[in-house]
Amino acid sequence: MFDQTKESSLWANRKCLLICCIVSIANTQYGFDTAAVGGLQAMPGFLKVFGFENPKSPIGYSIDPTFQQLISSLLTLGSFISSLLAGVFAAYFGRKNAIWLACVLNAAAVAIQIATTSKGAIYVGRLLLGIANGFLVTFSNVYTSEAAPAHLRGVLVALFAYWVNIGSILGGTVNNFTKRRLDKSCYQIPLGCLYIVPTILAIGLFFVPESPRFLLHQGREAEAKRSLVTLRGTALTAEELEFEWAEMVRGMEEEKKTAKSVGWVDMFRGTDLRRTLLCYGMISCQSASGIWFLIAYQTYFLQQGGVTKPFEYTIMTSCIGFIGVNVGMYAMRHIFGRRSILILGACACGLCQLIPAITASAGVSARIQANTLTAFIALFKFFYNGCVGGASYPVATEVVSTRLRAWTVGSATAIGYLLAWLVSFCSPYFINPAELGLGAKYGYVWAGSNFACVIFFFVFMPEMKGRSLEELDEMFLNRVSVRKFPKYQSHLREDAANDVLQGKFGIDEKVVVVSHAEEVEAGQVADKRE
Repeated sequence: MFDQTKESSLWANRKCLLICCIVSIANTQYGFDTAAVGGLQAMPGFLKVFGFENPKSPIGYSIDPTFQQLISSLLTLGSFISSLLAGVFAAYFGRKNAIWLACVLNAAAVAIQIATTSKGAIYVGRLLLGIANGFLVTFSNVYTSEAAPAHLRGVLVALFAYWVNIGSILGGTVNNFTKRRLDKSCYQIPLGCLYIVPTILAIGLFFVPESPRFLLHQGREAEAKRSLVTLRGTALTAEELEFEWAEMVRGMEEEKKTAKSVGWVDMFRGTDLRRTLLCYGMISCQSASGIWFLIAYQTYFLQQGGVTKPFEYTIMTSCIGFIGVNVGMYAMRHIFGRRSILILGACACGLCQLIPAITASAGVSARIQANTLTAFIALFKFFYNGCVGGASYPVATEVVSTRLRAWTVGSATAIGYLLAWLVSFCSPYFINPAELGLGAKYGYVWAGSNFACVIFFFVFMPEMKGRSLEELDEMFLNRVSVRKFPKYQSHLREDAANDVLQGKFGIDEKVVVVSHAEEVEAGQVADKRE
């Protein structure tokens, strides 16, 4: 009998890892855009076109708070709209087609923003780009969650934070090289870079199979089997592959027994209501951390806080955040569970917001305030990306049912974007010197919301590490409490194992042999080249 608990390495699952990397690169787009556009607000060349002269400003120009609000918040509003529609689109067209559509919309949105000097056209371009980004983020994370093996799902879905940080670093770096240009090229070059990732993604998707779970729920069983075999490559034996397939089929059959309809209504019925609320809470905690405020306004915030090199320090904090992602991915797989890393991260983020606020209230010198602000923003980025940010989408995508995943994650992402929009819209009133001008004291607000997240994670969030999506369906259906989650023994796995022994859900041996032969042949070709 094969070992049901076997955990293969990342290297053994390199084919699935490569496929998930291709899909999750979509998240680079959001990180790049928010970092780049946030930096444009501190560029004289951009402000000569879309701002106004102000002798009191450190750079001689200022930006109208309304325009500042709209260029950030309209992107978020567009993402909200498309995320809300994700479930409807996914029900008919799947994950890959949604990402392809987003690449097309992105191209149109970027063209509008590069070509115009009209604020109205900029607003249209930002909204359209937000619609594209909403599909990119939602469907890339849904796909990765459904494609990944159970024991590697946390790491592979955490690629979301990995690529967002790479995008932020690249966006900040490009801005740093164009900031001294005093013509329109200072912002047209960063915007033009937004063509790169969607082009790579659109081509890469031709080599990516559709989600096996989506195909199975669509009744396309043969395609679902081929997709699963492609994703697993040589990581599993034929028996282990049959077991995973049997578990998927068993899980789908159990879901159908409890389903009353297909669509958004079931998200708020029975045991699915608990899952929906946990997903919504998890995504909302991203906004509650304060990360959206820093994504949209960090360069401007540092500049107003007296930091002499805001562009350079923005890049530095993004790099530290990237280190945090890598540490968090390792810790999530080898050290902490989901629940523990979320609690740790929210506590650390709260302290990183609180300390600069206390320093600003203490009336110390401007230099100490600026240094404290920079240091704790860097630490915030480390802990957010390594903990809350890295674990948020693994938790949000695995806590919901397979049948309703696109609906629930899409609507949860929409709520997250709505909250992010509110943050983007309201933050200028707090930090802009023309309004309240709180500076680092704004951290009091975010410290409180982070500590509220700690309570939510401790009381309501179960530990789901290492569980298959079908096991989680069973556990929520049986109303397992938060305290009993770690020790629960799944009956579904036993039934799936028996099905394998009886040959009830076998996978065509020819499909497995052909797939493995192709990998061996590819490896031999690579060896010859070396």
